[in-house]
Amino acid sequence: MHFLAVLSMKNRALIALITVVVAIFGGITLTTLKQELAPSIQFPQLAIVATYPGASPEVVNNDVSTPVESAIQGVPDLESTTAVSNTNQSLITAQFTYGTDLATAEQKLTQAINRIKGTLPDGVDPQVFSGSFDDLPIVQLAVTSDDDEKSLAADITKLALPDIEEVDGVNGAQLTGAIGQRVTITPNDAALAEAGLTSQAISDALKQNGVLLPAGSITEDDLTLTVQSGAKLDSVDAISALPLVPTDPAGFASGIKTVGDVATVAETDDPTTSISRVDGKPALTIAVTKLPSANTVDVSKGVNALIPDIEDKLGSNATITVVFDQAPFIEQSIQSLTEEGLLGLFFAVIVILIFLMSVRSTLVTAISIPTSVLITFIGMQATGYTLNIITLGALTIAIGRVVDDSIVVIENIKRQMVAGVDRAETILRAVKEVAGAITASTITTVAVFLPIAFVGDVTGELFRPFALTITIALLSSLLVSLTIVPVLAYWFLRPPKSRKHEAVDLPADEGGSADYDELEHPSRLQKGYLPVIRWTLRHSVATILIAVLVLLGTLALTPLMKTNFLGATGQNTLTVTQTLEPGASLEAQDAAATVVEKALLDTDGVETVQLTIGSSGSALRDAFTGGAGGITYSITTDPDADATAVQADIEDQLADITDQGEIAVTASSGFGGGSDILVDVTASSSDDLQKASDEIVTALGDLDSIKAASSNLSASLPYIAVTVDRDAAAQAGLSEVAIGSIVSQAMQPSTIGSIAIDDSTLTIYLQSENPPTTIAELSALQIPTLAGPVALDTLATVENTEGPASVTTVKGLRSATITATPGTDNLSVANTEVTAALADAKLPQGANAEIGGVTASQGDAFSQLGLALLAAILIVYIVMVATFRSLRQPLLLLVSVPFAATGAIILQIVSGIPLGVASLIGVLMLIGIVVTNAIVLVDLVNQYRRRGMGVEEAVMHGASRRLRPILMTALATIFALLPMAIGLTGHGGFISQPLAIVVIGGLVSSTVLTLVVLPTLYNLVEGARDRRAAKKAAKAGAEVPEAAAAE
Repeated sequence: MHFLAVLSMKNRALIALITVVVAIFGGITLTTLKQELAPSIQFPQLAIVATYPGASPEVVNNDVSTPVESAIQGVPDLESTTAVSNTNQSLITAQFTYGTDLATAEQKLTQAINRIKGTLPDGVDPQVFSGSFDDLPIVQLAVTSDDDEKSLAADITKLALPDIEEVDGVNGAQLTGAIGQRVTITPNDAALAEAGLTSQAISDALKQNGVLLPAGSITEDDLTLTVQSGAKLDSVDAISALPLVPTDPAGFASGIKTVGDVATVAETDDPTTSISRVDGKPALTIAVTKLPSANTVDVSKGVNALIPDIEDKLGSNATITVVFDQAPFIEQSIQSLTEEGLLGLFFAVIVILIFLMSVRSTLVTAISIPTSVLITFIGMQATGYTLNIITLGALTIAIGRVVDDSIVVIENIKRQMVAGVDRAETILRAVKEVAGAITASTITTVAVFLPIAFVGDVTGELFRPFALTITIALLSSLLVSLTIVPVLAYWFLRPPKSRKHEAVDLPADEGGSADYDELEHPSRLQKGYLPVIRWTLRHSVATILIAVLVLLGTLALTPLMKTNFLGATGQNTLTVTQTLEPGASLEAQDAAATVVEKALLDTDGVETVQLTIGSSGSALRDAFTGGAGGITYSITTDPDADATAVQADIEDQLADITDQGEIAVTASSGFGGGSDILVDVTASSSDDLQKASDEIVTALGDLDSIKAASSNLSASLPYIAVTVDRDAAAQAGLSEVAIGSIVSQAMQPSTIGSIAIDDSTLTIYLQSENPPTTIAELSALQIPTLAGPVALDTLATVENTEGPASVTTVKGLRSATITATPGTDNLSVANTEVTAALADAKLPQGANAEIGGVTASQGDAFSQLGLALLAAILIVYIVMVATFRSLRQPLLLLVSVPFAATGAIILQIVSGIPLGVASLIGVLMLIGIVVTNAIVLVDLVNQYRRRGMGVEEAVMHGASRRLRPILMTALATIFALLPMAIGLTGHGGFISQPLAIVVIGGLVSSTVLTLVVLPTLYNLVEGARDRRAAKKAAKAGAEVPEAAAAE
């Protein structure tokens, strides 16, 4: 690859121009890169949501969930399905394999559902939803006002939402929490009876009026006009004026009645099913989503800039509170990582300056860092990647590594730049000497990231951008070191002037005397190193044994390491959930929530508390959070406060609250899921499932590592059962279904049409005049029969009973999910205790329990990354075989890989940072970095051997000469990563901090290995080979004279 240096030296002006152009375009690209929280991840999951008003979980499961779940089993690439049936709602989650085209899968699901739609209950219309990070709101605004809620909602819809949706990059703005409108028709039973009509006449009137029908066309006077029959209904008065067609001659004789004559028609509010408050005040929420191509930070700034104008437009002392905003966290994370990267750059430059003791040489080397980073920005723009905490973390990590190639080049140039030499020739000779080594080492480091392409699940989705970013940065650094660095060295470095009577001597390969031995005049650094390397070469076996003992001792410490999955993101947001007994009314939930809400608002460090009781108002959000219902608090904490401490304070405050249901606190725990351990339980019957669930909840609740355990079967839902006496119903001329329909019509409004009023489409409901409100009134409900009206309890039993609060099935089999929240940051301890508890649990015959949740995610990620590590080692070996043209020497270099684990494990234990997915990515990166130094060393030793040196002498000279660049690159990388490892800024480090700790620890131990153990091992293996070859040569030489004498 040194031809690039030759080409650059011949076109120095062109290289300077290209460098300037790269700097300009890189700077421009940096300002145009999208800023996001994380790479957009399309989870291979679709949700099917269907509402079935008035239906219990059992009915929803039997009539909706089971048929739909069965219908979609044949969809290609479907991995699993889970159906959760709650009161009024069915939620089916379809999990696909990663890489599935979800648009096609969504079409296939819809087609499968449409085929069985005719078998579903009337009015049930399952909807398919898909979701990615781009579908989640980036900004949520809460609006409070002195105006009434209905007027405020109307004003927001007319004045605020259009302005927000006009902001560049906004995909949509949805208002939630507003009370909807409907048209309610309440028949007067006496008036209907007097007119000889039933409520069916009202339904028929709506179906047979207000319909537009095409009636052909007429051509007249050269014009063809279409004929349209009918007129749309456009007001409540129009509905009231609809005539009711009599069903018998007596009805015609008494005159035509209208809907208004026999019923009350009014525009009314929808029933209140949810409550929304912000900081204790009733509020409406605006959720803003962005386009996939938009910049999150720009969109957020645009929306926030509108807030004062919108408040003025709304009037009535309207106040808009930003409940959630991704942009500040993104900007803070980017700023923190940038600061840590710049500090790392500064530290790396100081290290280089200390070793080279030359400002000019240090400047040349330092220029390679921003140049490589700017080229990386251009590459990110070209590949469509955004600036987020993953890619920026990769860039920050890469800062310590991109300088390595330039260090090796400039160090070799400076060492050979002595008095009296030709600058251009010296630079080209120095670059040629190391070009092969740095090319191989860079390709090796890049190659270790290739297996990431085959890692699935959220781990692969998150870290593929990380791997590509580092790859671009490292390849850029190689290009810079072979092109720009030689040119800058030519312009900036000058050979020292030779002093009078001073002889200039260089090794023979560098244009000097053949008798020159550089170890005769060692540097101060070499003077300290030579005694060590000489001792280890003389005591090779002892050195290897000591190294192996240290390695084994370190591996014995691995049980002391903590583990996790992805760790906490550090966002200043928390979620609190409150669960009351099933069947609790909205008023009861509101009363219980008020107690918790006050406690949260009184906690130091809490800035905003958004309370939602019931549905969140977003079908998509309800679908991917387990459905609507319950009490949820979205808490925003002070960005400058310690999020962990605030969470602990909140937990302490809530622990004092009793008799208000179960309260749980969860924090943002990385991407792709929370930190809870889930246990999936299946059984052959509902009773066995309940027993197994109770047993496991009790067992997990007693564990020290688990702070809370709950089951979705923890309580039963009370309901009123109407059991029809089929014989009595038949004698009355009715069927079971007929009586059920009469009860349903009396209890709940039925949808009979829709109407457009003032550009809003309202649903028309037919409502009973006096619906039963107690069990006694329901029992006394009059049922029309052939013999006249009779009470419901003469034909059916009406009684209180209990059923499951929800019904969960997995591929049609009933299941339960136990959620266990770890009380420690060491997931391995929690996993071990939970696994042991499940093994000891006495479950009913046929019941089964499997661990899922974060434990399963961690297990899958660790196993896939483990295979990726093995694949990376194999790739590294192949690259080194191609470099050294030997199968044996690359094996010596690979020995350095396990020894790198020594420092990584020790530093991981000392720091207390859990070993997670980010740490394993660090190990993957470490493989390439460790082998890099070994390649540079062994390559030079091989060069010395080709010049005729013996193995021990070549090892001595090679290790001594490579001492300075190896220490420089290792210390530059270590100090560049130091700000991230210690979490200097305290933000945005949930990926970069554990990764930096692994790399630093591994680099420390591997550098010692490279400079001490590797030369010893090389001498042991290659020396033995040379000694065998020498013996064979000596033996062959002795046989020749003997043969001659015999002749």
